[in-house]
Amino acid sequence: LLAGDGPQPGPATGANTGASIAVVYASQAGHAQQLAVRTVARLRSAGLAAQLLPAASLDMAQLQPQRQLLWVASTFGEGQPPDSARRLARLLQQTEGKPLAHQRFGMLALGDRQYSQFCGFGLALAAQLERLGAQPVFAPITMDAEDDAAWQAWLQALAAHWGVNAAPATAADNAAASVADSDAPDALFLPAQLISRHHLNPGSSGQPLYQVELALPPGQSWQWQAGALVEVKAAHAPAQVDAWLQAHQLDGSAAVQWRGSASSLRDALSTSELPTLAAPAASAQAVADQLHPLAPRSYSLASLPADGRIRLYVRQTLRAQPGAAPQLGLASGWLTAHAPLGSSIALRLVDNPGFAPLAGDARPAIFMGNGSGYAGLRGHLRHRIAQGQFDNWLVFGERRRAHDSYAEDEVCVWQAHGQIARADYAYSRDARDAGHQAPGQGPHRYVQDALRAAAEPLKDWLARGAVIYVCGSYDGMATGVDQALTELLGEDGLNALIDEGRYRRDVY
Repeated sequence: LLAGDGPQPGPATGANTGASIAVVYASQAGHAQQLAVRTVARLRSAGLAAQLLPAASLDMAQLQPQRQLLWVASTFGEGQPPDSARRLARLLQQTEGKPLAHQRFGMLALGDRQYSQFCGFGLALAAQLERLGAQPVFAPITMDAEDDAAWQAWLQALAAHWGVNAAPATAADNAAASVADSDAPDALFLPAQLISRHHLNPGSSGQPLYQVELALPPGQSWQWQAGALVEVKAAHAPAQVDAWLQAHQLDGSAAVQWRGSASSLRDALSTSELPTLAAPAASAQAVADQLHPLAPRSYSLASLPADGRIRLYVRQTLRAQPGAAPQLGLASGWLTAHAPLGSSIALRLVDNPGFAPLAGDARPAIFMGNGSGYAGLRGHLRHRIAQGQFDNWLVFGERRRAHDSYAEDEVCVWQAHGQIARADYAYSRDARDAGHQAPGQGPHRYVQDALRAAAEPLKDWLARGAVIYVCGSYDGMATGVDQALTELLGEDGLNALIDEGRYRRDVY
C-alpha cells in the first residue's frame, strides 16, 4: 500500500523543494513503523511524493542521495538503537566529513520515560546526522508511548514545513489502518470476553503471575504470527474511581459527553487518567472535557489463532502511593483482580516484526527468557511444534522451582514427545540457597549464566544457522544475555547475527 509510487508533489512550501520525502523508521516492536506509515499517509494526502524506508535496509550509498528525510526512531533500553538500526548506527559513526550537507531532516524520537536515556537513540541519531552536515528543519520531537500531544506536535511541524493536514484524523490515515494504527483512538479495538485467570506461582517470592485467557469475539476471524502482541485497554479499579469522586465531591452518575458519546462521569473516569484539579470543578462536563484516555498496555501473545482464544501471562505490579499502601498496577490489576470474569475487555492485535519468525524458519531455534516472557517464547514454540519443527532449545529463568515451574511443567511434556531438543532452567533463588558459585559469577544463577555454561553447544547450534529469540525483562536478563553473547561470540559475531535477523528480541 505505501511502498509504491504516490501522488506527484504539489507547490513547494517551507522545507518542501518538490523532491520526494523519505520517511525512515527504526523500530523494535513495530510502533515506529506504524507512526512512519501514518506519516507517509499524511504526506501523500497533501499531494507530496513520499516513500517509506526501513533503517535496516539503508547504507550510506542509499542514504546520501536523499534530500528530505523524516526519521521515526525508537530507543531500545538505555539509549541503544533498535536491533534493526544497529548496522546503520555503526555506519554513521564510522563516516567522516559532511556527506549529508545537502539534506534537511525532521526527527520523531520514541522512548519510555522509565529509562534514564529517554529517547536516547533518536536524539543521538539527530546529533549524528548534524555532525555529518544534515540540517534539522525543526528541533527533535520526543514521544513517550501513545503520547497524543507529541504526535500532534509532529503533525503541526509537518503542517508548518510541508503543508500536511494536522487534524486529528484523515481519510488517508484510516485507509492505512489495515497496515498500521490509525489516528482514531478506538480503531481496530474489539471486545473479548475475560473467561479465566489462574494464579501460576502461589508462594513465590516474586509478584504473583497470572495466566489470563480471553475468548475472541464471535464471528471474528483473527490471525496473527507467533511473537505478536496484543494491546489491552485497562480501567481503574472501581474503588479508586469512587475515592476520586468522593474526594472531589462529584456525582459519578452525572451524564457527560466523552469522546463523542454519552457516558456517565464514573465510566469516563474509569478509562481516563484521573486528573488533579486545582480548584473545585464547575460541573461534571467540565471534568470530562479535560480527561485524557489511558494508554493501552501491550502483552506478548502466548497462544495461536488455532486456539480460538487469547492467552496472556500477566505479572502483578505494585505502584507506590504517597502516604498510603501500594496499589496494583493499572493494567495488571485490571486483568488479574478487578475486571469481573465474563466482562468485556477491549483489545487489538499488533504486529511485532522484530520478534516474528524469521522467513524460512525451519532452521534450529534457541529461545531465552524469564518470567512473563514465557508468553512470547511459548507462542513461538507452539508454532514450531505445530509445523513439525522440533530442533528447539529453551533457556528459561525464574526464582524457585518449587513455586515458579509453570514453564517447566509444560515444556517437559513437549520434551518427552521429542518436540524440544533441549531445555535448561536457571532458578536463581535455588542456586543462591544451594551456594552456587559459577566462575566469575555471584551466588545466583541466571539465564546468562546458563548460556555461558553451555558455550560449546550454543556455538554448534549457531553454526547450524540457529535463530535466537529473547523475551522477558530488559533489566538483568536481556542485558545479561547480550553481554554473555558478546563474550562468547565477540562483538562482530553478535553484530553478524543481528544483521542476518538471527537475534530477535521482545523485551521490556
